[in-house]
Amino acid sequence: MLRVFLILFGLPAAAMDFPAPVTDADYRATDPDTVALGRLLFWDPILSGNRNISCGTCHHPAFGTGDGLSLGLGEGGLGLGPERGMDAANPPEQRIPRNAPGLWNLGAHEFDTLFHDGRIEALADGLRTPMGDEMDAGFATLLSAQTMFPVLSADEMAGHYSENEISRAVRQGIITGPGGAWDRLAGRVRDIPAYAEMFEDAMPGRDITFTAISDAIAQFVEAEWRSDTSPFDAWLRGEGDLNQTALEGIELFYGSAGCVACHSGPFQTDHGFHATGQPQLGPGKAARFETHARDEGRFRVTGDAADRFAFRTPSLRNVTETGPWGHAGAYVNLRSFLRDHAAPRAALADAPRDAVLSDGPFEDWRIMDDPAETAAIAAAIRGSDRVLAEEEVTALMAFLETLRDPDAFDRSGIPETVPSGLNVDRD
Repeated sequence: MLRVFLILFGLPAAAMDFPAPVTDADYRATDPDTVALGRLLFWDPILSGNRNISCGTCHHPAFGTGDGLSLGLGEGGLGLGPERGMDAANPPEQRIPRNAPGLWNLGAHEFDTLFHDGRIEALADGLRTPMGDEMDAGFATLLSAQTMFPVLSADEMAGHYSENEISRAVRQGIITGPGGAWDRLAGRVRDIPAYAEMFEDAMPGRDITFTAISDAIAQFVEAEWRSDTSPFDAWLRGEGDLNQTALEGIELFYGSAGCVACHSGPFQTDHGFHATGQPQLGPGKAARFETHARDEGRFRVTGDAADRFAFRTPSLRNVTETGPWGHAGAYVNLRSFLRDHAAPRAALADAPRDAVLSDGPFEDWRIMDDPAETAAIAAAIRGSDRVLAEEEVTALMAFLETLRDPDAFDRSGIPETVPSGLNVDRD
């Protein structure tokens, strides 16, 4: 099939950098008992400070494993997806600063950098995280280490300062060790007999620490949202055909449009960081004592001026389902995103203001309302603009549709109940 396609477009094989078909060898192995345990922990609000938010609240299969919002509401929010709004009795202090990323294929060996700014990385000498030497050792995977951080965020899961024992520990900087935030959360799980029994079955003899909890959640994510049975995968394996418009999109993506320069490999990502001129809304990434609303991306991790406004290349698996798009979710229409992403300098001056945001007393457009701030974002863009014709956008959209994998959504289903007895965010 690939040979026929290349002949059709008059291109030698070397002209297009197609990925090899995905195989089991591309992924870490998972254990069914551990996955079953991790499934319950993923959906159990017991891991949030106020016992009201689970991992699934912001990473829900109904919204492509995101939350359907440009910028989400964690603590202080009520409801799911675009309908999630503020809890009037306990309003959020701010929106979550970045768009909730999808969870697709994070069990693949090649995912060695996580978060939009890559602040969690697997290096040759171990894991690099914002906690530095204080980080507990013993995580089975990078993904396991990543799951440790949302529970520490006041805006995501920990709760506002001083309103529960977890948020108080975080506020005091007591994270690891006895009495730390992670130990207190693990204690909640240890106290539930059903969890104790499941841990003994899945990890016999292992203490129920937060490291063990995060290992179980990571295995669930790896198994549940593996995605490599899309129409594009079938085509790569020579087991299916794609329509003419999708084939034209493939030619653009892997050929003349140059998308593959960043969206390479089997999951359409180089795992690198690029300044692409994405509009920024919301509170930005700033410490509580800072007053700006800027999000300088990778620069906050490395301190290298060349990384200013650079963000990690996202995988494009199931991308048609993971909107809104962009690190701040500025785009609610993927077609518009493609058009502007190809020619970002002109687009930045007329950026959309139709983000999906819950009502609240927030200054969401401070950066885009400031010409100096938008000029700085534009100045960081690398590469030239390419104006896409409408038929090219249509073809690229047809290709992206072939990356949608219907069999990868919610394989095991959302549990009816969890051992804590707390409410499960089903729908």
